[in-house]
Amino acid sequence: MVTAFALTGAPSLAHLTLLDLAVIAIYFVMVIWIGFYLKSKANTSEEFFMAGREMTAWIAGLSFVSANLGSLELMGWAGSAYQYGILAAHWYWVGAIPAMLFLGMVMMPFYYVCKTHSVPGYLKLRYGQGTSVVAAVSFAFMTVLMSGVNMFSMALVMKVVLGWDISFSIVVSSLAVAAYVALGGLRSAIFNEVLQFVLIWGGALLVPILGLVETGGWSGLKARIAHNISVGLIPAGDYTHMWHSMGHFSDNPMGVHWTGIVFGLGFAISFGYWTTDFLVVQRVLAANSLRSARMAPVIGSFFKMAVPFIVILPGLLGLVVLQNSDGSLMRLVGENVVKANPGAGLHSFNEVLPLMLVRYCSPGLLGLGITALIAGFMSGMAGNVSAFSAVWTYDIYQPLIKNNARDEHYVAVGRWATILGVVISIGAAYTVMRAQGIMDYVQALFSFFIAPLLGVVLMGMFWKRATKQGGFWGLLLGTLTSIGLWAWVKADPGALKYVALSPDARDMAENMYRALWSVSVSMLVTLVVSLFTQARPLAELNGLVYGATKLPTEEPVPFYKNEWFWTIIAIIVFFALNIYFW
Repeated sequence: MVTAFALTGAPSLAHLTLLDLAVIAIYFVMVIWIGFYLKSKANTSEEFFMAGREMTAWIAGLSFVSANLGSLELMGWAGSAYQYGILAAHWYWVGAIPAMLFLGMVMMPFYYVCKTHSVPGYLKLRYGQGTSVVAAVSFAFMTVLMSGVNMFSMALVMKVVLGWDISFSIVVSSLAVAAYVALGGLRSAIFNEVLQFVLIWGGALLVPILGLVETGGWSGLKARIAHNISVGLIPAGDYTHMWHSMGHFSDNPMGVHWTGIVFGLGFAISFGYWTTDFLVVQRVLAANSLRSARMAPVIGSFFKMAVPFIVILPGLLGLVVLQNSDGSLMRLVGENVVKANPGAGLHSFNEVLPLMLVRYCSPGLLGLGITALIAGFMSGMAGNVSAFSAVWTYDIYQPLIKNNARDEHYVAVGRWATILGVVISIGAAYTVMRAQGIMDYVQALFSFFIAPLLGVVLMGMFWKRATKQGGFWGLLLGTLTSIGLWAWVKADPGALKYVALSPDARDMAENMYRALWSVSVSMLVTLVVSLFTQARPLAELNGLVYGATKLPTEEPVPFYKNEWFWTIIAIIVFFALNIYFW
């Protein structure tokens, strides 16, 4: 019965050999075994939700990056690179590196010193229960939707490569993640994420290397893209420069202006995600010392800057090497177009990476490549589910439902919350099918829930005058502003010229400017309301606000172990990459 159900999907593009299947099977066995092995180390709430705060800087740093290296990277941005060109790399450099370094050097001392279990937990200490609950509910909602993205992405791979039914694939992946996260908690998720990080790089490197060999290197790829544009095989646009075409909305495939990239992405979305999204912050909070907690994002920043090689390049290569059975250039379309034309043999933007794997990988290597994709999706799913479990238990269930139970009770609640999160995520996976591309869907979620949270956290951490009422209304109205602007454009497409400042803007640009409006409103409301309400005494803000907190001193170490030294190196590499691909 299961086999029949699995085979009711689309025709497969490849047939896995026994060696390929063995590689995939071994991976599933390993992740479940890790969950069982670490179950004995997840008996207390500190162990289950925070991994006992025993992670080294390297483990925390790799997990920090790997938790983000799910479908957003492997499927979503490969598809976005096919649509928008190298502009998608902005999400790895200006959209990640400054915020990651800011988290490690500036914000981490406060998160770590106050020993919070979550970002909503910090808001509770700074603003009170009301603000914490609003943040926790919105974050819990976002995590299960994001987990659904990962489920859907994994199902797409199985559909494209093996012809499996999407529903069957979603069930298989969700059961595996539910098992190892519910068993071993955050520790199990972290160790699996490190394993998945190695597999992702080992399996995904083949495509860009072989693709560049076929196209004659970076210069050959650029020449072939330019040729395909000149003969009308792909839409006109600058696919190989990051900043050169940012002068006007209509000059680039993404339909965005440099102000949207710098302020909307580089500040509102990027800082919101990397400094306040508990999915990634939770990994750093599990570090065994403050120095390790600060080094983890710095270590992660170097790997983050390298990820476009295995994600963006396959999308660009797909523009020139993917072919139909008759030898003509394959044209990928939006997910909504595929759904509207069943049986037409169309493939979506989101399928570019598995299509490239099928093109380049031989038996055995194909199994490794598919395992790398599965590892990425399960990493993203596990990250969201473990974060949902912690926030649900600590920031919703404990304060609002049962606040005086024994520690064992909260561990049990966390395990059941893991199952609940997976079940809700399955439903969320089907909503992704309505979006044109994965990243359009994801960036919309970030603008709804992450951007307004950033404004409130920054005001609370750097302004002693911010009050309980200011934080609550700032977060609430900032969130409603973003959702309202989205609904306005959906109801009246002409409103785009007001939200994104140009009628030539496109979906991704709209997300950036909507996030910028949202964070601006949250900060302005927090400011105004705080000026008219009573501030807390300075003595109560120790450990929560700059200027009211004595930060712990760290023992001197050699320069090559100092987090500031590596931060400077990361900044130099960051600028060098942006200049080279200008």
